[in-house]
Amino acid sequence: MPGAFTGRSKGDAVKDWYKAMAFYQIWIRSFYDGNNDGIGDLYGVYEKLEYIKSLGVDGIWFSPLYPSPNADYGYDISDYKNIHSDYGDLDIFKKVLDRAHELGLKVIMDLVINHTSDEHPWFIKSRQSRNNPYSDYYIWRDAKHGKLPNNWDSLLEGKAWEYCPERGQYYLHLFAKKQPDLNMDNPAVREEVKSIMRFWLDMGVDGFREDVINFISKADGLPNGNPFIPVANGMPYYKDGPHIHEYLGEFRQVAEEYDCFLLGEGPMTTTRSALSYLTGRHKTLDLMFHFEHMMADCFMTEYIRRPFSLVKLKKAFSKWQYELEGRAWNTLYLENHDHPRIISRYGDDKRFHRESGTMLAACYLFQQGTPFIYQGQEIGMTNIRLSSIEQYADVSSKNNYYRFHTKDPVTKRLERIYASSRDSARTPMQWDRSAHAGFSKVKPWFYVNPNYRKINVKSEEADEYSILNFYRKCLAYRKRSKVVLWGTYKEYCRTDNYIYMYERSYRGKKILVVCSFADHNIRWRLPRAFAHSRGKLVLCNYPVHTPHTLAPYEARVYEIRNVKDKANNRL
Repeated sequence: MPGAFTGRSKGDAVKDWYKAMAFYQIWIRSFYDGNNDGIGDLYGVYEKLEYIKSLGVDGIWFSPLYPSPNADYGYDISDYKNIHSDYGDLDIFKKVLDRAHELGLKVIMDLVINHTSDEHPWFIKSRQSRNNPYSDYYIWRDAKHGKLPNNWDSLLEGKAWEYCPERGQYYLHLFAKKQPDLNMDNPAVREEVKSIMRFWLDMGVDGFREDVINFISKADGLPNGNPFIPVANGMPYYKDGPHIHEYLGEFRQVAEEYDCFLLGEGPMTTTRSALSYLTGRHKTLDLMFHFEHMMADCFMTEYIRRPFSLVKLKKAFSKWQYELEGRAWNTLYLENHDHPRIISRYGDDKRFHRESGTMLAACYLFQQGTPFIYQGQEIGMTNIRLSSIEQYADVSSKNNYYRFHTKDPVTKRLERIYASSRDSARTPMQWDRSAHAGFSKVKPWFYVNPNYRKINVKSEEADEYSILNFYRKCLAYRKRSKVVLWGTYKEYCRTDNYIYMYERSYRGKKILVVCSFADHNIRWRLPRAFAHSRGKLVLCNYPVHTPHTLAPYEARVYEIRNVKDKANNRL
């Protein structure tokens, strides 16, 4: 069990207080508009801090707040040491930070260092010539035999190279064209990263979520990739690159000057790869976001659709629980700014909205790890359906629409976008039934989901059985249960196509989590290990339950008691 947090002080080693926490992610542009210009901002966050605290979370993760041209909505940064004018300034950020700390909420920032915006001063100077102090801040190459420097694809927008007439060279961009990759092999670039970290840590932030951090070291020579792997062509040469642990080790040294923690995002990472970052004498990260459990209804990317498979989802959940147990700490999440809404994917957003939304909460919040909840997830926000690709703002959605399945009818292509677009996670937060969902008093920057009159914070506050109040119950139970916080994990019914069942065990005490992914009543029975057990039902997403039948998308949490304790009901 980790030691208690004792306050920030330089010289302290990185602590593990994050293990007992739950975080709330804010994608600020769509959270709450505090100055009524149609865009979410820090003034709005300040007004809603008490609401965030009321959920039972212990910290906030801010997606990028920095100045940005918004080619990829904040992940193309033009100034790492300031706040985007749409969201406020450093003064209001400090006010939010201080108030969050007063409420007992820690604050972590996004650290996006694989790439910058092409409007960042470093890039503006770098592209001017081949022999200035910034010329080697980015990855530049000459044409090769009259063609691109290599055959890599961008993950967001076409090929991975863009020609710059000023330099007469191509620059690498693994993401959008306006997101040139930094050259992390240049020591000066790494010193810039350390300076950025210290700037925010000295202000008082409590850690960083490091964006696509396993991509920052590229293979020597940048060799050609496999052309038969679309979009991911080249990834073996920039994922987990040759100097990745060396460079992250330098950044870790900065973190160890403060009482903070480091969370990495690792696209396409495996448990084996993640453990190389999370364990060992030269551990570089405290937590790692992986994507494996987000692939239960798709292949490699949400755009390539597959029927939902509960067995595939459970396999991913259990793999990470078993293989990290006792060695590293898991991150738990079902939604963030990069994925469509989970009820529209793994649940039923039409007939069983409340039931599937609450069940999905239970299925992941009681695993071992640090949970993350994305804004709107706690009220069951769903995917938005738009009528044309021009209405979407997300660069990857547009790229997928125009790049793949182009011979399919427009209706079919739009259906794929509906199911996969990141924009569904970026619609304005639904606060109440008033105009614009209470997000703003003026027309918001993006479309509000029409279901806001039914799905909103105010309506769910008043409903004891709402998704919102079920999240609160789950988080409150997590906080008071040592079994949930520290217990081991064991899955049952591994091949069952409808039930996800797992046990948590700690110092002789157990809980059993039972979740139905069926849209109809199903009979269920306990594994033999519980044949003579008795249990107390401590959480259920239905007001009334039938002992041996699970209702559609029903979730139950039992505390397992000694069979001699007759005060408890038999399971």
